[in-house]
Amino acid sequence: MTHIAVERNRRKQMNEYLSVLRSLMPESYVQRGDQASIIGGAINFVKELEQRLQWLGGQKEKENGEAGSSAPFSEFFTFPQYSTSSTVSDNSVSMADTVGGNQAVIADIEVTMVESHANLKIRSRRRPKQLLRMVSGLQSLHLTILHLNVTTIDQTVLYSLSVKVEDDCKLTSVDDIATAVYQMLGRIQEEAMIN
Repeated sequence: MTHIAVERNRRKQMNEYLSVLRSLMPESYVQRGDQASIIGGAINFVKELEQRLQWLGGQKEKENGEAGSSAPFSEFFTFPQYSTSSTVSDNSVSMADTVGGNQAVIADIEVTMVESHANLKIRSRRRPKQLLRMVSGLQSLHLTILHLNVTTIDQTVLYSLSVKVEDDCKLTSVDDIATAVYQMLGRIQEEAMIN
């Protein structure tokens, strides 16, 4: 086969894949028919489905009465660096350990990182202006927010963030980021108690 025929087949196959992808999502997610619009729409659709899944999971827990026995959104945390649960893994730190024996519960925090991109999951109690202060705090740490998803059940909120670690950021590991976020949430909690 010539190079032209191979390229023609590749484009044909790509167009077939894009057509299938486009057929799997609502029309409102694709404004134009070009590749970038279809892929961007698919990404947005998957993010919305993830948010709906989190919300439905929380509603299911609420209806089944499991909210008293386990915290909402607990299934979204695999290996948290900070955990409010009494049974924590070896590599995580319980809240009591970090607050010097004080049993104050601030948040569950899990950070994963690939190169210069990090994913954060934060579960905490809802507080006034918490999201605004978190966004401002993350920006001051030179973490640029690429995607933010907020899901709430009663007084519990789950933040799922995708951030880019900027070149001038001093936080180089998942533990550094988790600790900085934990300290930031501690300040937000203190401010909420004062006000």
